[in-house]
Amino acid sequence: MKNKYARRSRISEAKTRQIVRFFAADLTAAQTAELTGLNRNTVNRFYRALRERILTDCERRRPAFAGANDRNPAQGNARPVPAACNGAIVFGIFDCDGRVYTEVVPDESKATLRGMIRGKVDRTTVTSSDDWPGYHGLVDLGHGHYRVDHAGHETAGGRTPINGIEGFWGLAKVRFEKFKGVPAATFHLHLKETEWRYNHRARDKYKLLLCYLRENPVT
Repeated sequence: MKNKYARRSRISEAKTRQIVRFFAADLTAAQTAELTGLNRNTVNRFYRALRERILTDCERRRPAFAGANDRNPAQGNARPVPAACNGAIVFGIFDCDGRVYTEVVPDESKATLRGMIRGKVDRTTVTSSDDWPGYHGLVDLGHGHYRVDHAGHETAGGRTPINGIEGFWGLAKVRFEKFKGVPAATFHLHLKETEWRYNHRARDKYKLLLCYLRENPVT
């Protein structure tokens, strides 16, 4: 049975398209298995394959976070994600073009967070963050830096708040709660999927996913 989206697959191309469409609509694997009549393990295999291709695309298109200024600063902070992976800590940066980049970090220490910013944000970029002590000293790294109170209401000097990154954290929390916990082994895939969905919120995700599978079919 020929299927350009999956090699050596026993399911039809039409059924594969169904899986992809339901994944694009953010249905769980259990919901997709019920709607398609497929075995849950089969759906899980395709879901993991899609998340792996999303991860590849996120890393390939990683934003540079350069060029923000004091009128529209890049926004960054780290958050525990209590609904997933026993409170995994995730670092996120939101740039002036409305894109987000995320990465799991071991802790919220100053050394860890400064290392993340040093590796992802150009020195000419102005950053906004909450008032977590780990962000103190960014100016010493050459960055313009504005702090926001934990409520996210205002910054020093009345500058731009960090509503962008906080909005993303709210979306991530809702998504992870839907799964009622994510295993540590696959948490990074779910995280990058959430990032991808946010960054492609105005695009046709179904067509994007089919393009990924045409380039790299499920095996």
